[in-house]
Amino acid sequence: MIERRRDTAPARCEPPIGPPPILIMEGVPESARAAREFAREFIRYQVPDASEDYVETVVLVACEMVTNAIRYGTTPGDSIRLTLDADHVRTRVEVQDPVRRHPQPCPESNNRDHGRGLIILDALCLDWGVTDTPPGKTVWAEVKAS
Repeated sequence: MIERRRDTAPARCEPPIGPPPILIMEGVPESARAAREFAREFIRYQVPDASEDYVETVVLVACEMVTNAIRYGTTPGDSIRLTLDADHVRTRVEVQDPVRRHPQPCPESNNRDHGRGLIILDALCLDWGVTDTPPGKTVWAEVKAS
Protein backbone atom coordinates (compact mmCIF):
# COMPACT_ATOMS: atom_id res chain seq x y z
CA MET A 1 0.00 0.00 0.00
CA ILE A 2 1.26 3.47 -0.93
CA GLU A 3 0.87 6.06 1.74
CA ARG A 4 0.25 9.67 0.79
CA ARG A 5 1.48 12.47 2.99
CA ARG A 6 -1.34 14.75 4.03
CA ASP A 7 0.82 17.83 4.41
CA THR A 8 1.79 17.87 0.74
CA ALA A 9 -0.28 20.21 -1.38
CA PRO A 10 -1.41 18.88 -4.75
CA ALA A 11 0.49 20.21 -7.76
CA ARG A 12 -1.17 23.16 -9.46
CA CYS A 13 -0.94 24.29 -12.99
CA GLU A 14 -1.04 28.07 -13.02
CA PRO A 15 -2.43 29.75 -16.10
CA PRO A 16 0.09 31.79 -18.08
CA ILE A 17 0.22 35.50 -17.38
CA GLY A 18 -0.57 37.77 -20.30
CA PRO A 19 -2.11 37.03 -23.66
CA PRO A 20 -1.86 33.47 -24.99
CA PRO A 21 0.55 32.84 -27.88
CA ILE A 22 -2.09 31.15 -30.07
CA LEU A 23 -5.26 32.47 -31.69
CA ILE A 24 -7.61 30.15 -33.59
CA MET A 25 -9.91 31.91 -36.04
CA GLU A 26 -12.50 31.13 -38.66
CA GLY A 27 -11.27 31.32 -42.22
CA VAL A 28 -13.30 34.46 -42.92
CA PRO A 29 -12.16 37.97 -43.91
CA GLU A 30 -13.12 39.42 -40.51
CA SER A 31 -10.40 37.30 -38.91
CA ALA A 32 -7.72 39.59 -40.35
CA ARG A 33 -8.83 42.30 -37.93
CA ALA A 34 -8.75 39.83 -35.02
CA ALA A 35 -5.20 38.86 -36.05
CA ARG A 36 -4.08 42.52 -36.04
CA GLU A 37 -5.53 43.14 -32.58
CA PHE A 38 -4.10 39.89 -31.22
CA ALA A 39 -0.61 40.58 -32.60
CA ARG A 40 -0.58 44.16 -31.30
CA GLU A 41 -1.63 43.11 -27.79
CA PHE A 42 0.78 40.17 -27.70
CA ILE A 43 3.84 42.16 -28.80
CA ARG A 44 3.10 45.08 -26.49
CA TYR A 45 2.86 42.66 -23.58
CA GLN A 46 5.84 40.42 -24.43
CA VAL A 47 8.16 43.24 -25.52
CA PRO A 48 6.90 46.29 -23.61
CA ASP A 49 9.76 48.53 -24.75
CA ALA A 50 9.34 47.66 -28.45
CA SER A 51 9.23 50.60 -30.82
CA GLU A 52 5.91 51.44 -32.45
CA ASP A 53 7.51 50.68 -35.86
CA TYR A 54 8.41 47.18 -34.68
CA VAL A 55 4.92 46.54 -33.27
CA GLU A 56 3.28 47.74 -36.49
CA THR A 57 5.66 45.66 -38.64
CA VAL A 58 4.72 42.50 -36.72
CA VAL A 59 1.03 43.44 -36.96
CA LEU A 60 1.32 43.95 -40.74
CA VAL A 61 3.19 40.66 -41.26
CA ALA A 62 0.66 38.72 -39.15
CA CYS A 63 -2.27 40.33 -40.96
CA GLU A 64 -0.83 39.62 -44.42
CA MET A 65 -0.14 36.00 -43.51
CA VAL A 66 -3.63 35.51 -42.08
CA THR A 67 -5.19 37.20 -45.11
CA ASN A 68 -3.25 34.87 -47.44
CA ALA A 69 -4.33 31.85 -45.40
CA ILE A 70 -7.97 32.96 -45.58
CA ARG A 71 -7.82 33.69 -49.30
CA TYR A 72 -5.77 30.71 -50.48
CA GLY A 73 -5.71 28.18 -47.64
CA THR A 74 -9.30 27.73 -46.51
CA THR A 75 -12.69 26.70 -47.71
CA PRO A 76 -15.97 27.53 -45.93
CA GLY A 77 -15.99 26.13 -42.41
CA ASP A 78 -12.20 25.90 -42.08
CA SER A 79 -10.22 27.53 -39.31
CA ILE A 80 -6.67 28.88 -39.17
CA ARG A 81 -4.21 29.17 -36.31
CA LEU A 82 -1.95 32.16 -35.63
CA THR A 83 0.97 31.54 -33.27
CA LEU A 84 3.38 34.24 -32.05
CA ASP A 85 6.68 33.98 -30.21
CA ALA A 86 8.44 37.23 -29.32
CA ASP A 87 11.48 38.48 -27.47
CA HIS A 88 13.82 41.48 -27.72
CA VAL A 89 15.63 39.99 -30.74
CA ARG A 90 12.84 38.84 -33.06
CA THR A 91 9.20 37.81 -33.39
CA ARG A 92 8.21 34.58 -35.09
CA VAL A 93 4.79 34.56 -36.73
CA GLU A 94 3.24 31.24 -37.78
CA VAL A 95 -0.06 30.73 -39.58
CA GLN A 96 -1.41 27.23 -40.06
CA ASP A 97 -4.17 26.39 -42.53
CA PRO A 98 -5.62 23.10 -43.83
CA VAL A 99 -4.49 23.40 -47.48
CA ARG A 100 -1.19 21.80 -48.55
CA ARG A 101 -0.62 24.12 -51.52
CA HIS A 102 2.37 26.37 -50.81
CA PRO A 103 2.19 30.12 -51.46
CA GLN A 104 3.50 31.27 -54.82
CA PRO A 105 4.49 34.83 -55.74
CA CYS A 106 2.14 36.50 -58.20
CA PRO A 107 3.56 38.23 -61.28
CA GLU A 108 3.85 41.98 -60.77
CA SER A 109 0.79 43.92 -61.81
CA ASN A 110 -0.58 47.39 -61.21
CA ASN A 111 -4.07 46.18 -62.11
CA ARG A 112 -4.63 43.93 -59.06
CA ASP A 113 -5.55 44.91 -55.53
CA HIS A 114 -3.99 41.72 -54.10
CA GLY A 115 -0.94 39.53 -54.62
CA ARG A 116 1.57 41.55 -52.59
CA GLY A 117 1.68 39.45 -49.41
CA LEU A 118 4.88 37.56 -50.24
CA ILE A 119 6.54 40.77 -51.43
CA ILE A 120 5.76 42.26 -48.01
CA LEU A 121 7.24 39.21 -46.26
CA ASP A 122 10.41 39.48 -48.38
CA ALA A 123 10.74 43.17 -47.53
CA LEU A 124 9.98 43.08 -43.80
CA CYS A 125 11.19 39.70 -42.55
CA LEU A 126 14.57 38.20 -41.75
CA ASP A 127 13.33 34.99 -43.32
CA TRP A 128 10.10 33.15 -44.07
CA GLY A 129 9.11 29.74 -45.28
CA VAL A 130 6.59 26.94 -45.33
CA THR A 131 6.46 23.69 -43.37
CA ASP A 132 4.07 20.88 -44.19
CA THR A 133 1.93 20.31 -41.11
CA PRO A 134 -0.91 17.78 -41.20
CA PRO A 135 -3.49 18.31 -42.45
CA GLY A 136 -2.11 21.34 -44.34
CA LYS A 137 0.83 23.70 -43.91
CA THR A 138 2.33 26.32 -41.63
CA VAL A 139 3.71 29.51 -43.15
CA TRP A 140 6.23 31.16 -40.83
CA ALA A 141 8.13 34.43 -40.82
CA GLU A 142 10.61 36.11 -38.50
CA VAL A 143 10.66 39.86 -37.94
CA LYS A 144 13.84 41.35 -36.49
CA ALA A 145 13.38 43.64 -33.51
CA SER A 146 14.25 47.25 -34.25
